[in-house]
Amino acid sequence: MGEQSGLPGFGRAEGDFSRVDVHRLVQALQGVLPAASVLHDPEDLRPYECDGMAALRQMPLVVVLPETEAQVVAILKICAGQGVPVVARGAGTGLSGGAQPHRFGVVLSLARLRRIIAIDAHARRAVVQPGVRNLAISEAAAPHGLYYAPDPSSQIACTIGGNVAENSGGVHCLKYGLTIHNLLKVRGVTINGDIVEFGSLGLDAPGYDLLPLVTGSEGMLAVVTEVTVKLTPKPQLAQCVLAAFDDVVKAGDAVARIIAAGIIPAGLEMMDQPATAAVEEFVHAGYPLDAKAILLCESDGTPEEVSEEIGRVRALLEEAGATEVRVSRDEAERLRFWAGRKAAFPAAGRISPDYYCMDGTIPRKRLGEMLQAIQAMEKKYAMRCINVFHAGDGNLHPLILFDANKPGDQHTAEAFGAEILELSVALGGTITGEHGVGIEKINQMCSQFATSEIAAFHRIKAAFDPAGLLNPGKAIPTLNRCAEYGRERMGASRPAAHPDLPRF
Repeated sequence: MGEQSGLPGFGRAEGDFSRVDVHRLVQALQGVLPAASVLHDPEDLRPYECDGMAALRQMPLVVVLPETEAQVVAILKICAGQGVPVVARGAGTGLSGGAQPHRFGVVLSLARLRRIIAIDAHARRAVVQPGVRNLAISEAAAPHGLYYAPDPSSQIACTIGGNVAENSGGVHCLKYGLTIHNLLKVRGVTINGDIVEFGSLGLDAPGYDLLPLVTGSEGMLAVVTEVTVKLTPKPQLAQCVLAAFDDVVKAGDAVARIIAAGIIPAGLEMMDQPATAAVEEFVHAGYPLDAKAILLCESDGTPEEVSEEIGRVRALLEEAGATEVRVSRDEAERLRFWAGRKAAFPAAGRISPDYYCMDGTIPRKRLGEMLQAIQAMEKKYAMRCINVFHAGDGNLHPLILFDANKPGDQHTAEAFGAEILELSVALGGTITGEHGVGIEKINQMCSQFATSEIAAFHRIKAAFDPAGLLNPGKAIPTLNRCAEYGRERMGASRPAAHPDLPRF
């Protein structure tokens, strides 16, 4: 959009990047890193060609594996000096193509920055490097009776740096918040090699509050090198209620009733019948297979708090028309209930050659309406879709089942997903809850935001990265792209799918 806004670095053609001198770049990088930490042979680059959105693949020119912040600074200075795009990467579990390489760029892997620097049990905080796994923080804090609350389904593998980039949530985000609500400070490096810090150890930081800006910025403003997170005391008791419904609209109404009653459960999840069937065959969680939808509602705290809240929740579920209500009898059963929900993605992989995981957010009261609309879309696109929801905050994860080996199937799945996102906006929601925009949803940004808002996003990006080298082509569409997408939507009978590769 450079020709429309006057911003440097934007709207430049991909060919501008193609003039990178690979030999000179590799030599410079090997000057600041061991040779084994600079990968440039095709067979070494292959594992980095995509993130969790495996349908989109692109080989980078080089992959670098720094072990210190100083090396990250040196790498970014070299890339800035030579005009080379940089894509920061954690564990590669992201589902929106946010860590897909640039074909004329460098992938900066933070996998080797995996040290837990300090745990302060009294202040309830931990200082960690970006390559530390989400679950590893809780494991390290456990001896102190503490844990790190955000728990995305990929927490066994995903890293805290990636969680910051995407503002990840998880099944317990309703009560304990997203990544942003569990951060104190983020340290990072700009494209020019300047070290910057966002947030503070206190309740407030001087100047503008930029911590929320960098959290969820998808690696477009700075490369994260250190994160200070809040730790939460482990609750004395946790119990999970499983409720079955004979109608998805009733299940959606139950969610609205619980929130309207002023109850904020530790977790409130919803699954439709196809999802429970897929999961039950996989993990044997004990889900009722005749239910059209199930809700999982967890309460935690002291035994007295849990008992009181469970009683209120049970009454509300029965009033909403639940055909069955079960309360976990022990910790093993509670974990089994949640194991089913967290296994939804691999369960989908067992029943279909491929699946496309969507991520949108809608008002809670419209969950039933969205599920009914998705059922109609299944007929329209002749594809199955299983649905899991962070129902408490309206974050939906439809899993569209398809076979990439069948001609046209992938494009149809993408069009199906695009229609779900467009409907999310129409229902008063957003195109993403926690997976980020990346490449996947960049077209739908044009539906979510006005031209003036997108131009403002570009100005923020330019303030940190004037040359547009950090993760280019992601998250923020150009104004030309939005105009083109608008024409496609006007002339198409269904929403256009995203292209195989981003346009720059």
